[in-house]
Amino acid sequence: MPAEHSAQESRPNSLPLVGPAHPLCYISHMKPASIVTNLSVLLLFAAAYFLNTYDQPLYYLSVQEDEHLEWATFWGFIIAGAVYFKHAWLQLKSSRTFAWFVFGLSLFCFLVALEEISWGQRVLGYRAPDFFLAENFQQEFNLHNVVDSSARKLVLQMILLGYGVILSALSMWPPATEIMTRFRIVAPPPMLIASFLTMFIFYTWYPWSHTGEWVEAAMGLGFVYAATIPAHLDRNRDASLLARRLFIVFAVVWALAILTVLTLRLLLPADPDKIQRAQAEVTALQADLNSADLPTRCGIHKRLYTFMRDYEQPYLIEGEFAELVKTSGDVARADYLLDPWNSPYWLRLKCRSGREATFVYSFGPNRRRDSSEWMLKADDIGGDLLVAP
Repeated sequence: MPAEHSAQESRPNSLPLVGPAHPLCYISHMKPASIVTNLSVLLLFAAAYFLNTYDQPLYYLSVQEDEHLEWATFWGFIIAGAVYFKHAWLQLKSSRTFAWFVFGLSLFCFLVALEEISWGQRVLGYRAPDFFLAENFQQEFNLHNVVDSSARKLVLQMILLGYGVILSALSMWPPATEIMTRFRIVAPPPMLIASFLTMFIFYTWYPWSHTGEWVEAAMGLGFVYAATIPAHLDRNRDASLLARRLFIVFAVVWALAILTVLTLRLLLPADPDKIQRAQAEVTALQADLNSADLPTRCGIHKRLYTFMRDYEQPYLIEGEFAELVKTSGDVARADYLLDPWNSPYWLRLKCRSGREATFVYSFGPNRRRDSSEWMLKADDIGGDLLVAP
């Protein structure tokens, strides 16, 4: 048996470390796959630009929690984490070598996915521990919103630039490749440099509100592509087949996102008793807020607990709402201004070009914001305020 053939057959059936996955000689043959990966990321930002420019209400709804964009982010990272874990396990099984970096990537992807949906808090409707209700500005069960926003932004920029661009570029330099191979460090394929650089630019530039939501969805695609490409190249150098496979990955991520949103809308119960309680609590909050001296300022849209702390409005946990909720024995909801589904109550004070929107509201039984910037919609439960901003 020729030595070359023997070496090829002895290669472990797992994610290669560096070098074999994406040597320089592959790059000129990877144009179809490169087009699929980079175009899919560019199309995502093009969609953001189009919606923000021509359909602001739809843009506003698309970046809300538990909508298609967030679930696409979740599924992108979950699939990437599963693929990385499979490769780490196969390498351990076949060569008794612990692929620590690949395992770390798997753990990172799973963590990001679960943090994105706050560990299922809104889906399951459970109450976050008191620490997160008090210290997490979104009052959700996740760690990333406990950290200062500037620190979060810096970490994300370092991942996009350091891992997605610099490490990938270094993998094309033979001396760096040797070091990566020795320490079992896996760089993203070079064809993804343009995608990760695009994400970094948009996240740093932040041209639209909630740009970060689009960057996170693009990151989910970037990581699932980075997990898929090296394994394919290790087994099959057919560039057109790789392009089709990556397109299927893209389609699966978005199909799962759409299916998840539709399923949750069908399965989450209405629960008439909680709806009645929420309506009574909103009435009590209206009375508390209407009797207060609200800040004369447009553009306030905050969780009621955050509003109470930022604008020193302690009556909100001492007034009619608190008394009503505490009579049912639910002190935590009264202290943290939560609705019967353990989601925060919100306050909207908005005015622009003669229009006003002043109301307090709950996300309702589906635990998802359905209201627009100007009015209550769908199953959101709320009431208008008499005090205009």
